[in-house]
Amino acid sequence: MTLHETITDGISVSDERNASHKYSERARRNLWLHMSRMGAYDEHHEVPIIVRGEGVHVYDANGTRYFDGLAGLFTNSLGHGRRDVAAAAAEQMGTLTFFPVWTYAHPRAIELAERLAALAPGDLNRVFFTTGGGEAVESAWKLARQYHKMRGDLDRYKVISRDVAYHGTTMGALTITSLEGYRLPFEPLVPGAVKVPAVNFYRADRHGDDFEAFGLWQAQQIEEAIVREGPETVAAVFLEPVQNAGGCFVPPASYWGAVREICDRYGVLLVSDEVICAFGRIGTWFGGQKYDYVPDIITCAKGITAGYAPLGAMIVSDRVAEPFQHDDAAFVHGFTWAGHPASCAVALKVLDILEEERVLENVRANETYFHDSLESLKDIPIVGDVRGTGYFWGIELVKDQATKETWAGEDAERLLRGYVSPEMFRRGLICRSDDRGDPVVQLAPPLVSTREDIDFMTEVLRDVFSGASRLNH
Repeated sequence: MTLHETITDGISVSDERNASHKYSERARRNLWLHMSRMGAYDEHHEVPIIVRGEGVHVYDANGTRYFDGLAGLFTNSLGHGRRDVAAAAAEQMGTLTFFPVWTYAHPRAIELAERLAALAPGDLNRVFFTTGGGEAVESAWKLARQYHKMRGDLDRYKVISRDVAYHGTTMGALTITSLEGYRLPFEPLVPGAVKVPAVNFYRADRHGDDFEAFGLWQAQQIEEAIVREGPETVAAVFLEPVQNAGGCFVPPASYWGAVREICDRYGVLLVSDEVICAFGRIGTWFGGQKYDYVPDIITCAKGITAGYAPLGAMIVSDRVAEPFQHDDAAFVHGFTWAGHPASCAVALKVLDILEEERVLENVRANETYFHDSLESLKDIPIVGDVRGTGYFWGIELVKDQATKETWAGEDAERLLRGYVSPEMFRRGLICRSDDRGDPVVQLAPPLVSTREDIDFMTEVLRDVFSGASRLNH
């Protein structure tokens, strides 16, 4: 099976079109959409109903085809309809439907843990499974806190993360998340959250003319936060290799070595949150292989199964795992569905495909082409910055390129939700218009996408941004 071979049979397009309105009505009546303004859907605004996928495209209930420019949610790295992945899940379900990894183990969890340990950088050899990314982040903070307590550091409970960053929505992960709109409804949160500036070079107020010096300054902000809070109180630093919220912030090469050294100096654990970035999204298995650093813990999910089944993981260094390997010690934490046999079987097959079909090489081969294609959009007045790496890109929209004046409040609402998002969707492109920070359009297509797919995305964005620019100037 090639990169784009998929399941295509068995569904009538005419049936899809007839079902659209009924599906939307049923969704409004019973289905609570995540992270969504439910009041936006009424008899005049139907819920978009996606009914099937074929390769890098999905189809709605009207039969309209869309390019999946966000890979579901940074997840469908191989596209839709892979029979070989479905077969791996079916075979496992016929052998061992379910058994928990509480006290017991099963072969697929063992094999996948071995595989992930071999792919991870440095000595990250212990794998704790979850069912998703938020759970992995929650687990990592709990592990960091228990690890320090077991070593006698009873006051280490605080966690440092970047401004604007998203790390999940469970109460612990939400504390690490830095988006006020997500946090305010649930306060008071878990105590101990400390924030440092996002690595946003486009809007740097220090060293804006020197990328490497900017990276060192950013790392220094982490050290200053540790010292200010008291090193004896800080458990961990959580950072994404490339920050998602705010629009694909990429740190310079100088940053990661400095951060690693700072964490070592103060006895703080470095957690690399790679729920999005791992498994090829930035062209490597993990961020450490791209940016030359070895964290103490990696959190991952999404691409581990290419969206074919729920699964996440926390990959832990031997040093951090060591206190838990003796006598009656235990990490008192777990999830019923974590390490599900079918999910692990799917992940093993996905890793096979990523290797055998050289999918990561596809990302690296097209990375510069992707960047240059998006960079060409800067002749449109509202396009301010293009940033990212691999198959993970953000385009920041501005009112004025020279001054970098941003869109805010009602202006941003009209730009993104009033025009850009619906126009992209109308032209057959699904991606993200994000106002968590300055307005950004994000692209993160399936990792099997071709240069022709990149051209399609760029052409749609040119049309939409040009239209938005005419409306707003």
